[in-house]
Amino acid sequence: MVWYLWNVSDKEIIAQKDAEISLLKAELAQLKKLIYGAKSERFVEEASPDQLSLDLGLDQPASQAQEVQVQTLTRKTQKPSKSKPTGRQAFPAHLPREVIVIQPQVDTTSMRKIKDQITEVLDYTPARFKVKQYVTPIYADPQTETLHYGVVPGRPISKGMATAALLAHILVSKYVDHLPLYRQHKIYRREGIELSRSTMAEWVAGICRLLDPLYEKHRALLLEQNYLLVDETPIGVMDSQKKGKLHKGFHWVYQAPASRMVLFDYRKGRSREGPKELLQNFEGYLQADGYQVYDFFQNREKITLLGCMAHARRKFNEALVNDKTRAAYAMGVIQQLYAIETKARKEKLSPHKIYLLRQDQAKPLMDQWHRWLQQNIEEVLPKSTIAKAIAYTLGQWDKLYGYLQAGHLLIDNNEVENKIRPVALGRKNYLFAGSHQGARRAAMIYSFFGTCLQHNIDPEEWLTDVLERIPQHPINQIEVLLPHKWAHKP
Repeated sequence: MVWYLWNVSDKEIIAQKDAEISLLKAELAQLKKLIYGAKSERFVEEASPDQLSLDLGLDQPASQAQEVQVQTLTRKTQKPSKSKPTGRQAFPAHLPREVIVIQPQVDTTSMRKIKDQITEVLDYTPARFKVKQYVTPIYADPQTETLHYGVVPGRPISKGMATAALLAHILVSKYVDHLPLYRQHKIYRREGIELSRSTMAEWVAGICRLLDPLYEKHRALLLEQNYLLVDETPIGVMDSQKKGKLHKGFHWVYQAPASRMVLFDYRKGRSREGPKELLQNFEGYLQADGYQVYDFFQNREKITLLGCMAHARRKFNEALVNDKTRAAYAMGVIQQLYAIETKARKEKLSPHKIYLLRQDQAKPLMDQWHRWLQQNIEEVLPKSTIAKAIAYTLGQWDKLYGYLQAGHLLIDNNEVENKIRPVALGRKNYLFAGSHQGARRAAMIYSFFGTCLQHNIDPEEWLTDVLERIPQHPINQIEVLLPHKWAHKP
């Protein structure tokens, strides 16, 4: 028999190498998820006889809780539910019907009609340009020697050849449908209309100058809210001072859940100066992810900083390959917390009843989870993925716990993250903004269109109406043109 003597330093080296191997395995697994994994973040908790759990008496199991995005290695094809109708849905009633009667190719004079058999197919008429030609006859009054003539309607852009409808269509195509101006130029050319990209770019700039007072009012009203969600997303910007390189700017995105207003605020960087300046007079709840810039607001007396449970969940999802037992337990707890939120949403509970439900079911679960986190942080390798997940959650604990304070608060800031998606799609199409001013204009339009979508308003219909009215609209009544006000216009 051979005996090996290990000294303390050897054991430390082995432990260190084991930790490095574990970390590299976790990073490799995460990379495989990004490359090969499905976008679904579904997590099904595995029951364990020795796993600590709480019976909360929920109407549905934790595995059916609201899903937060997780990347998985397996792809599953979901079969359609048998309870759902499989037949073709009827076409919307609001669509105009062109009735075409097809008679039999025989003499039906002596026949009795039994019924009409109706077959509907969906047709499409391509959009067509038309020219509005205003004719203003001029009349002379011989008695007064004065001239009389009609007044041509004003245009959003002075002496411009485009109507409000065309201008609105160009902006919606660019910022909602993600069609850069050069693609729109090609589409219009197929219709025999030559609209240069430079002309359309000038129109976009002109519209934004016209809407600038409306944007200022929009921003002021959003900042009067007492509960905001915030996140940020990068945007490439051409900078004359950086030849051959793109400047990395940022759109800071704010959402007010109560009024369903969305605000994009462009800044040249990702430092705290952007939100610090914008929110200098803000009072209330501010919900964000774990980005350290937001920690500045913890020292503000009239601001309560809230965290995002979805971000904590992602940390444990990444740790599944490192320590499945602990990571799965944490994700199971989070699933139960989301199940409570799903229950409140399905039952359409009032904020007060949501508060009581959380105090009864979510608070005990959070307290138990906190004790588990404090215990397990001492039992894992400091540099492991599971350790980072636990440390992140403990570091954010007061902010994550904060949503229990009131029923109108949300468990995460996923709502504002969803508002960032149009920017991400836009980046894939137009790649970058032509200037810092162009990025600011994009922020303005994204703010309006994002709020339109929150209120189920057709952004093209809203913008067409606003562009027709705003040139003559009183500046002290401009608030009524904002999307969330326009939605309730008489």
